[in-house]
Amino acid sequence: MNMDFYKSKRVLVTGHTGFKGSWLCRMLISAGAYVTGYSLNPPTKPNLFEIAEIEKEMHSVIGDIRNLAYLKQIFEKCQPEIVFHLAAQPIVRDSYKDPVYTYETNVMGTVNICECVRQSPSVKSFLNVTTDKVYHNNEWEWGYRETDPLDGYDPYSNSKSCSELVTHSYINSFFSSMGVAVSTARAGNVIGGGDFANDRIIPDCIRGAVKGEDIIVRNPHSTRPYQHVLEPLSAYLMIAAKQYQDKKYAGFYNVGPNDCDCVTTGELVDMFCKSWGNGQKWEDRFTGGPHEANFLKLDCSKLKNVFGWQPRWHVKEAVEYTVEWTKAYLEGQKASAYMDRQIKEFEKQEV
Repeated sequence: MNMDFYKSKRVLVTGHTGFKGSWLCRMLISAGAYVTGYSLNPPTKPNLFEIAEIEKEMHSVIGDIRNLAYLKQIFEKCQPEIVFHLAAQPIVRDSYKDPVYTYETNVMGTVNICECVRQSPSVKSFLNVTTDKVYHNNEWEWGYRETDPLDGYDPYSNSKSCSELVTHSYINSFFSSMGVAVSTARAGNVIGGGDFANDRIIPDCIRGAVKGEDIIVRNPHSTRPYQHVLEPLSAYLMIAAKQYQDKKYAGFYNVGPNDCDCVTTGELVDMFCKSWGNGQKWEDRFTGGPHEANFLKLDCSKLKNVFGWQPRWHVKEAVEYTVEWTKAYLEGQKASAYMDRQIKEFEKQEV
């Protein structure tokens, strides 16, 4: 991926104040893009967006993705060439607590962004970021392919399946006859420095370690495709750039690690404890709760074959970079500089 492509490009990122959005904006800013973000206020205190002072180097708009009229105004003002749609209610357990808000945000939010793209002649490339949980999960041992049925179980996963279907309909009904190239990207679980979300395993590990407490793991036997946040973001940037240059690259893509990096939550926490040091320990405390998939991984052959893409960091390295970033932050080092350092290390890594 040659980031020079993004120099002076007008890029709109929804969900820019979130964890993934903040890292994506940092990458785009470093590449010289003119970045506009549209999102609610950062979802946590503290949060990466504020810690890294990302707002100083972009145009940040605080707005609700459900507000079509305001979103249209922003499109008309910034005239984006490339759009990344990350805005979402992203937590499975929160979707059980408030399914209506989850569907409003994840489904109608996608309708609204598609409608703005449809009415914006400036847009040449649009990428809708969904999740590996869009598939009907049979709990089987092989990875899901892009041709497998979409039918997420819980409100979050199902709303993301619906987001895919909305995008497919807009492609068939409108985008295929327009000059805009459209793709969706279905990514696995991401980890990295600056994630402070609730109900995510690595942030839970960090909170426990900082307090000097044993880490509580509610489901250590679930298997997930864990990857460093820079892995899917680099793929998103690659897809959006390639389809901008040639619409033949538009499509639906899984973005995940190799099979060797699909590990159980317990194995992931073991890696964290070893990397953190200080005799950090964890305990299995399964408490039941709402349904979540036990076994889930992706087949990323399409992305690899079409683009020659390969993951760069194994899950062990992803954990180590996350711990490294976190300890630097806790020691008072400048977050944006440390982000830039890890981005450069990632870009230099041979695949």
